[in-house]
Amino acid sequence: MKTIWVIQHTQAEYLGLIEDHLEGRNLRFRYFRPFAAGGMVPEAAEADGLILLGAGPYGVVSGHILPSLGPELRLTRAFLAAQKPVLGFGLGAVILAVAGGGGAADAPLRFAVERAEITGLGPAAPQQMPLAWYLRDRPVLAPGMVPVATAAGGELLGFSLGPTSLGLLGHPGMKRGMAEDLIMEFAETPPDTVAALEALGLAQRAIAESLGPLMVSLMQRTGWM
Repeated sequence: MKTIWVIQHTQAEYLGLIEDHLEGRNLRFRYFRPFAAGGMVPEAAEADGLILLGAGPYGVVSGHILPSLGPELRLTRAFLAAQKPVLGFGLGAVILAVAGGGGAADAPLRFAVERAEITGLGPAAPQQMPLAWYLRDRPVLAPGMVPVATAAGGELLGFSLGPTSLGLLGHPGMKRGMAEDLIMEFAETPPDTVAALEALGLAQRAIAESLGPLMVSLMQRTGWM
């Protein structure tokens, strides 16, 4: 049985709808919670893959800097050096971009549901999907990082790094309750949270439906199946 490590940055944001897809494929996942008492970030790439989750209002270059940023960058680089898959969601995608040789740029804390146009993820992936993002800062892509998801206005929503790693600026398995808990967990919140929560509630069925084919594509990409 393959094991995937998951770095969780807040109490509210976890794998969400993705958990069922991993369990249904007999994939073991283990959460690491560096924000919790006694929590830690592993030092070596000893699992079959790594998932970096979002971090609410924390940033990489602005706002309150993620406290575990240094160890997470080292761990992500270790997985990439070992040619093991890394998936980054939300701020996790920004961490992936930095660890992979790109960078990060200052961007405000924002919460929205965007219609993502998907390209370059193979025939199994959906061509469009709703993507809920709750993050600050944005990735700066290095040569070799390829955009794979964009908003209607052309804004970057996702990129690939090599044949197995992927960053999405939103969480493809986000539940409305997760966003509600994020808003309550921190004093700093994005603007227009009421409208964004309503949009997320309306998109829940479409999120669940698009996650199925996306997970098929991700399993093929990562080699976890």
